[in-house]
Amino acid sequence: MPIIVNLDVMMAKRKMSLNELSEKVGLTLANLSILKTGKAKAIRFSTLELICKVLDCQPGDILEFTE
Repeated sequence: MPIIVNLDVMMAKRKMSLNELSEKVGLTLANLSILKTGKAKAIRFSTLELICKVLDCQPGDILEFTE
């Protein structure tokens, strides 16, 4: 897939665990794990917005396009 999800990188930079992010964003661990591993087929803008607020980052810090 040409879209790479760098959620784990941003979490590491912010020293935040998956459990902590799950609590702050209000998503299940399973859904966050699917997103983190790049297995997600889509993400809602509202979810992306919450993740960016919690991690204090931009969507481009999490999502990357490659050929």
